[in-house]
Amino acid sequence: MTQSLAQFEVQPVERTYSAGHLPLTVSIFADRPAVSAQMADDAEAAGFRLGVRGALRELLDSEARALGEVVLIDVSAVDGAALAALARIDIRAAHAGAQLVVSTSIAALDDVFGCLDQSGAQILVAPSRAERVIALGRVLGAMPQGRVRELSESDRLTLLRLTEQVGQLAERLDRASAPVPHSGTSVFRFESPAAAWAGAPHADAETRLVRAPRNPRAALPDPRLIRRIIRQRQLRGRFFDAELFADPAWDILLDLTAARAEHKRVSVTSLCIASAVPPTTALRWIGQMTEAGLLERVEDESDRRRAFIALTERSAEAMALYFTELGREAERLV
Repeated sequence: MTQSLAQFEVQPVERTYSAGHLPLTVSIFADRPAVSAQMADDAEAAGFRLGVRGALRELLDSEARALGEVVLIDVSAVDGAALAALARIDIRAAHAGAQLVVSTSIAALDDVFGCLDQSGAQILVAPSRAERVIALGRVLGAMPQGRVRELSESDRLTLLRLTEQVGQLAERLDRASAPVPHSGTSVFRFESPAAAWAGAPHADAETRLVRAPRNPRAALPDPRLIRRIIRQRQLRGRFFDAELFADPAWDILLDLTAARAEHKRVSVTSLCIASAVPPTTALRWIGQMTEAGLLERVEDESDRRRAFIALTERSAEAMALYFTELGREAERLV
């Protein structure tokens, strides 16, 4: 699925900016010179204006500077100073409405994730160049509408052009990993499958929408059963292309359900692995599922720098009712 950015290169756009209408400003902090230069090239080609640019340690001195609307950070390795700087820039970005895009390694993911709980930062894990460009496109979609209206007509055309190009990249490189749709309606449907079946005798529209009574005491299944289901799902990848069966949302729910029944906590790195998709894609799913009310972030009371992911109470109830409905059939399906 991963392809070279050169195949879908984002071309620089000729543009002129009206007085008082500057493009969005990007600040870049990275210790690796090649990565810093690459991020700067892509940001400029996308129509952003470069602001502060420096090594990761300069985040510690950045509070007196105007960082602009977007901050790109590359964290290849972490130490105490870097984590403290990330936590401060996260709070500052949240207060200022700035967009953070932080790239890191799988080894440092848990530490980085634990520092970023305020600004809604995008986290990329060992990203390709194409994934960085896609992240810039998502920044545009997250910008407040009022900020976009401040741009001149030529500026807006620039942003529209970038959005179109990034959309093409995302469609080609990320088609198999579309995020969880979230229309504002509830993702939970506590219905009776029998009543919802359109072919059931005397079933009408009203009957099909009857909700099954809630059973808050429904017990989670034996975690050994869930682990067997997970292993069975993973077994398919030994004989077929794993992308044929990519279903990260369900794999995430199964893993967290088993962990809840086992009274275990799940780190974001562990959950990314359980999702069976690339870590950056898994993080996007985790974010979407959190927004939809399926998952929640749980701070580590013994170490505030760490955080875990868990099912919400409503989500746990839904999983319990699902396995209760399956009953003994679940054992025969494994």
